[in-house]
Amino acid sequence: MRILVSLLALALMAGPLQAAELVMLEQPGCVWCARWHEEVGAAYPNTPEGQVAPLRAVDITGPWPEDLDDIARERLTPTFVLVENGVELARLRGYPGAHFFWPLLAEMLGKLEKATN
Repeated sequence: MRILVSLLALALMAGPLQAAELVMLEQPGCVWCARWHEEVGAAYPNTPEGQVAPLRAVDITGPWPEDLDDIARERLTPTFVLVENGVELARLRGYPGAHFFWPLLAEMLGKLEKATN
């Protein structure tokens, strides 16, 4: 699965610039958010997945970013939303642990590939 994501990253880098990002909706005191940051967050920017869809953290208790006006707000944190050019392509509610996170993220990124074709 990671090989597929790596190939997707290379293909996307070879093509026109993409405006994809992984938006992480979080809030202060969220223990699952903290766990994600401990288990995945530090490495994420250095992974092929992080190259394809850089992480953007949004605190749901603060003002909602204007460029995400078309993205549905969420009360459950963490929630990961794959966004490309202001359009939501996929959403993952909760953090199931690192072992399950990566395959679920790969599935989300597969939707990015379909959206660009």
